[in-house]
Amino acid sequence: MATLADVLDLGPFQWSALLCCALNGFFIGIERQTRGKPVGIRTSVLIISGTYLFMALGVSLSHEKMDQARVLGQIITGVGFLGAGVMMTQDGKIHGVTSAAVIWVLSALGLMIGLGYQYQSVIITLLALAVLLGVDKIENSFKSLRRGVHQKLGRFTSKGER
Repeated sequence: MATLADVLDLGPFQWSALLCCALNGFFIGIERQTRGKPVGIRTSVLIISGTYLFMALGVSLSHEKMDQARVLGQIITGVGFLGAGVMMTQDGKIHGVTSAAVIWVLSALGLMIGLGYQYQSVIITLLALAVLLGVDKIENSFKSLRRGVHQKLGRFTSKGER
């Protein structure tokens, strides 16, 4: 008969790391979701968790640093394709670049956690949130920062067109 400890044993994975993935993903995801962006809570938690799981597997399969670096490199490449999927062109302007960058940061957080840097991942999450929230406030404070693709919808352009 399996004991509770056997059922809760995750092998190479750690409950604390999964909790760290969930919390970091939740906080970045809630910022994105409340703004109506394509990378919300579920997506954020899944990206961090997925990259953590792949990296933790890579670490558990081989303690050779080069093998782990190959796993890391393949994850980065794969996540680049995921990020490219959220970018699109509309009216000659590219949209979704920040969401693609967020996906890359989310995967980096998962890799950090997979390599044992849980506390540092929390600090990076806070820094990412500071960028996502703080730069928006700065852009809204300075008219010169709201040009081009950063121009708010519904405002008149320099030619008086809407």
